[in-house]
Amino acid sequence: MSVRVRVPASAANLGPGYDAFGLALGLHNEFEAELAPEWRVEVGGEGAGGLATGADNEVARAMARAFAEAGRPELRAEIECHNGIPVGRGLGSSAAAIVGGLVLADALAGGPLGRSRILELAVEIEGHADNVAAALYGGFTVTAPPPNVTCARIDPARGLAAVVVIGEQPLSTALARQVLPAEVPHADAAANAGAAALVALGIAFGEPDYLVAGLSDRIHESYRALLVPDFDAVKSALAAVAAAPAVLSGAGPTMLSLVQGDDDVHALDRARSIADAVRPALAEIGRGRVIALEVDRTGAVVL
Repeated sequence: MSVRVRVPASAANLGPGYDAFGLALGLHNEFEAELAPEWRVEVGGEGAGGLATGADNEVARAMARAFAEAGRPELRAEIECHNGIPVGRGLGSSAAAIVGGLVLADALAGGPLGRSRILELAVEIEGHADNVAAALYGGFTVTAPPPNVTCARIDPARGLAAVVVIGEQPLSTALARQVLPAEVPHADAAANAGAAALVALGIAFGEPDYLVAGLSDRIHESYRALLVPDFDAVKSALAAVAAAPAVLSGAGPTMLSLVQGDDDVHALDRARSIADAVRPALAEIGRGRVIALEVDRTGAVVL
């Protein structure tokens, strides 16, 4: 018996929601697996030729962890990865692999874990909850960190989409964390708390003014921008066309602007128009991969 799972990309942080906010996006990896005597992984699409193809592959490692949790540590699998999410660009490719592996293994083991335990295991493996929560549940997620991982999933009240400017070169999340200071000023933390609340309310209630006011950050983006040389140019180009703030997606280098509409179809149409308008200017600075993505409201699904 084989099992196939689809998992969405995700944008974490969204400005002030550092390590807490996640948004699932309509770009996907699909993973198919069946039990086998030994681990074997085939990778197609994004990451092909660069990702591991044995037991050290992220999908396989997540499956092994889930098998052990389910009381079946002896199980192995053959896995096929069909990857649409760019690797190392800030769109949650690692989270998708982890969530995909856990959901695959849970299904193959008979489904003993449940989504709450899968989230806990994903956070244990990934180290933080923002991307894995969005990849697992879809929509917009707000998470509290370990030891008591808690996730609130919010369905955006009106149409929501994103204009995504994908970075050409990967950026290590570990490196992006190393540039952050050990402490931040009290005033910056307070400003981020208020801004994060506005972003969450803007998405939950469909209020564009809240989003515009809240999509700013004072605790991580200015430091990470040093690793993204065209940060200011992309931010300015998106702001000029989208009339909305642009933020890093996760640790970057990908950046995005959120677009609201009467419904998801209208929001995606608006995002496509903005992407078409801004693409020529961004291509001149080496950022030609500009796409419009809908919000994935479903999360990881067994197909």
